[in-house]
Amino acid sequence: MKARINEIFSSIQGEGLLLGRRQVFVRFAGCNLDCNYCDTPQSKNPTAGDEYSVETLYNAVNKLLTPDFHSISFTGGEPLLHADFLRNFLEKYNFNCLLETNGSLPDELAKIAKLVDYASVDIKLPEHCSVNDWDTLFNREIKSLNILIDEGANIYCKLVILPSTKADTVELIASKINRGVSDTSKVPLVIQPLSPLNQWQNKEHMLLKISENAAEYMDVLVIPQIHKILKVR
Repeated sequence: MKARINEIFSSIQGEGLLLGRRQVFVRFAGCNLDCNYCDTPQSKNPTAGDEYSVETLYNAVNKLLTPDFHSISFTGGEPLLHADFLRNFLEKYNFNCLLETNGSLPDELAKIAKLVDYASVDIKLPEHCSVNDWDTLFNREIKSLNILIDEGANIYCKLVILPSTKADTVELIASKINRGVSDTSKVPLVIQPLSPLNQWQNKEHMLLKISENAAEYMDVLVIPQIHKILKVR
């Protein structure tokens, strides 16, 4: 079995709850959504990169291990398009891993959820223009969150906000997540302002208001993309 991988590299995790951890990033090719804020558009191409077997991927990862290595980040694109490949890899090789997923493929997630240590589920807003049927997408994201909770993974929701995003919109999403997941205490919400951060100048009050409103329903953190500030991959 093989999967097409766009790139493999070692760097510092710049997002979410593993912020600052050294990881080996495995970026799979192909994505089933089309978000207007995507910062890796090349990963949408399902034919990008090179084909890897689980053995050649292991060899590539092993060459990048450092004393401060924490885990592998499986990202994309959408890594769950390659769920069978991931299951084979994680069953064969004992690595801690972070799954970065849009959560739209819960049936594929169910194949590997018990093998996932950490997961970032990227909740889409209607304004992200990723699909025509947003309600169906959101319900699938909720199903994915509950699968991960049931398997005991360390998870968080990531919500990318644009300068045009309204606080009421984020509050509504947070309330829907609160009602939909089995245990909100296990699912913090990471609000990620869209990079570059200069577009948020004089709009700091918006970030505070969005955080305040969402915190009525979830544990909230506001964390920008630190790797872009540090100018690392």
